[in-house]
Parts: sequence; structure tokens; C-alpha cells
Amino acid sequence: MSDSTTPIAIDALDVPEPALQTRYPEPFATLVRGRSKRRLGDVFGLTTFGVNQVRMAPHSTSSVRHHHSREDEFVYVLSGNVTLLCDERETVLAPGMCAGFKAGSGVAHQLQNRGDVEAVLLEVGSRIEGDEVVYPFDDLALERVDGDFAYAHKDGTPYPPRSGA
Repeated sequence: MSDSTTPIAIDALDVPEPALQTRYPEPFATLVRGRSKRRLGDVFGLTTFGVNQVRMAPHSTSSVRHHHSREDEFVYVLSGNVTLLCDERETVLAPGMCAGFKAGSGVAHQLQNRGDVEAVLLEVGSRIEGDEVVYPFDDLALERVDGDFAYAHKDGTPYPPRSGA
């Protein structure tokens, strides 16, 4: 049985972008400036996987390079070109191309828009309890604290909370 307030179909552009686009602490928040996400899956009440429409302004980055212990991720490029960094490899992804990252593979990944045109992609990820995110190239750790996520240095020292977060 479905909730009568949950839509069946929507125009993705009607989904508002959250005011807070990242929880990364500085200096990592600056790294992803120019990237915005519409949380499309949330509109439908999806709980086992998430779907985001990601817009990347020219010269922006999707995330800090990372990998997941339990969460699979999939990316499909709708428009523009992005450069996929996987560990030490780089691959240009054009519209119609996709990439996937199996949970527990240890493959650290990040997308960069190195061009002068906005890139738009779909990002799909599983939502599995107990997932751990590893940032192998940066002094960043993600920890679950009181049911929420908090960023810390790798030595466990917390980053200051972001204003407005």
C-alpha cells in the first residue's frame, strides 16, 4: 500500500536542492564547491538505495576521493564530461558512460569536471547500515556519533562543526 502523499513520478528539476550541500569540514568543503545534489530517491521514500542528480559546475569536484566498506555506488553521466579518478588511474566519462564501485573493493574514486561546461550525472548508492567510508589520500575519517555522522582527523580528533550544519 502506498502513501497518498508520495508521488509516483516527478520532474527532477522540481526537487529542491538542499541549502546545505556538504557536511565536509574545511578544507574539504571548498573542494566540492560548485557541486550540487538533488536527492531524488528521498522524494519517493526509498530506503534501500539513494538516487541523486548531481550537477557539477566547470572545474568542480564531486567528493573527496573515497571508498566504502558496505555501500555499492554507480554513476551515469547524462551531460558534460567528467574525469574519473580511481586510485592512480584517470578515465574521461562522456554522456552515456557509467562507472560502478563495488563495496569493499578498496577502489578510491572521485569525479572532477575539468571542462568549461556543466556536467550532470545520476549517482546511485546502497544505504547499508554499518558502512564505513575511507579517505586514503586525505586526513579525513567519517564516524557515526549518536546515530549521525561526524568528520574527524584520522587520529580521531574531531573537525569543528560546520556553521549551519
